[in-house]
Amino acid sequence: MNPALSVVFLTVLIGAGQGLFLALYGCELAGFGATPQERDTLGLGAALALVFTGLGLLASFFHLGHPERAWRAAAMWRSSWLSREVIALPAFMAACAAWGGAQWLALPGTRALGAIAALACLALFVCTGMVYASIRFLQEWASAYTLVNYTLLGLASGCTLAAGLAAFGAPALAPVLALAALGAVGRIAALVRNARLKPRSTIQSAIGVKHPQVVQRSMGFMGGSFNTREFFHGRSAPALRTLKWFFLVAGFAVPAALLALAPASPAVLLLAVAVQLAGLLAERWFFFAQANHPQNLYYQAIS
Repeated sequence: MNPALSVVFLTVLIGAGQGLFLALYGCELAGFGATPQERDTLGLGAALALVFTGLGLLASFFHLGHPERAWRAAAMWRSSWLSREVIALPAFMAACAAWGGAQWLALPGTRALGAIAALACLALFVCTGMVYASIRFLQEWASAYTLVNYTLLGLASGCTLAAGLAAFGAPALAPVLALAALGAVGRIAALVRNARLKPRSTIQSAIGVKHPQVVQRSMGFMGGSFNTREFFHGRSAPALRTLKWFFLVAGFAVPAALLALAPASPAVLLLAVAVQLAGLLAERWFFFAQANHPQNLYYQAIS
């Protein structure tokens, strides 16, 4: 597939915002937030989570043909994971805003509000992952790994953001490193699975000819078209391999190393956040590009 940058930014940014909220809510359940200063920190973190999810929501409008009709995307919620995502995202943002506001105003019941926001957050993870995992004819996406990795990578980036927000000590360090490791394991497992996939369709099966040597000579036209631009990224295999190693190193190894070596340095924590986000943007672009649409049998596989 040819990744739309708006979708890449949408999924990475909302995942980071969701992960940041869950990290902060986990801190509250562990006892953080007993003092006014700690509650202010939680409120600030909730505002930052809203900034990330809001930027992701803004990015989503750039791949809509008619943004003024975006509200109609929620109409098919009974059967469409995309419609459910459209409903879950503002629901999570509203609950997160209520939780953060309650922290700032020192209102009671923040744990109950946080539980509602956490449920909305998990529902959003499921909806976002299932938008792609439910597309059965794209074998690279049609896997439980898609849902698991969307969740793990969001949690990993959110915990790194929480560590950057804290900028002192190491209370958030253990979950950050653990989630980075889990995210790396899940993503590598998906890469291994996808490398072993065998295409379900061939030129022979597509045209109903059983001869073992069917060779395509032409796409049927000489110029480019929607089919050649929308469903194939145009990058070479060496370029994809380079990008794969980049996101594995920048998305997982470098942030974990920075956090382990200097967990108390604000500058290092902010650097870890920036490097990891760059790595995850590359990971998400690779995720979309790796999906091989069956139509490419006709429009890309040319002898």
